[in-house]
Amino acid sequence: MPKALLKDIARYCDRTLKIDTIADYDGALNGLQVENSGKISRITAAVDASLSTVRMAIEDKADLLIVHHGLFWSPQQPWTGKKRDLIGELVEHNLAVYSSHLPLDLHPRLGNNAGLFKALKLTKPKPFFEEHDQFIGLKTSTRLDRDILSSRLESILGSPPTLLAGGPKVCKNIGIVTGGAGSSIAKAAAEGVDTFITGEGPHWTGALAEELGINVFYGGHYATETFGVKALGAHLANKYSLPWTFLDHPTGL
Repeated sequence: MPKALLKDIARYCDRTLKIDTIADYDGALNGLQVENSGKISRITAAVDASLSTVRMAIEDKADLLIVHHGLFWSPQQPWTGKKRDLIGELVEHNLAVYSSHLPLDLHPRLGNNAGLFKALKLTKPKPFFEEHDQFIGLKTSTRLDRDILSSRLESILGSPPTLLAGGPKVCKNIGIVTGGAGSSIAKAAAEGVDTFITGEGPHWTGALAEELGINVFYGGHYATETFGVKALGAHLANKYSLPWTFLDHPTGL
């Protein structure tokens, strides 16, 4: 069975995703989060690192799990209960974990936003939605019927998106920020889009979308963020001649 060194894969991901130069939220901890014995023979990728996805990776006989949402968003001590079970599974089964949050959101080729943008058959992407002194999303100018856009999203994401129909029926300026950017639709509107696609948002954005005159599509936090780990997993598998699997474990959110 072909094998690669964990340190080589981690170093390549760090460099490709530019994790040292991209600011992120506290707790993201981009990069290698858990080591194994040093060799990789099979890669798995998932949106979230959790006890469930760790066990799925073990079942798949992987020794590397690549995730978008890593292990350390909140304090991880004491190591009791399910936390102890998770750490025990990682160590016992020699499973490494590599995580990339905003660096994987905004990557121009492997990123979540780039993946959804391409899947929607949009063209001529421009930087959009400044966060942590960098643009993390994409936007474009076009003419696309709102109902057609909704149908495309449903086909791509696997379920109908929630539409806050505050804007025009023909979308002329579309912005995308995958994940949980719904509470920032005012920022999206201020950057000139009439249609904003993201994963989820709070209830009060329904009235705000009407006030701002903007369409908002909520496609699901999980569903809009499968693109990056799939692209990175496939890219690494090809580069290092390793088998890989996407572990689909939707939250429904």
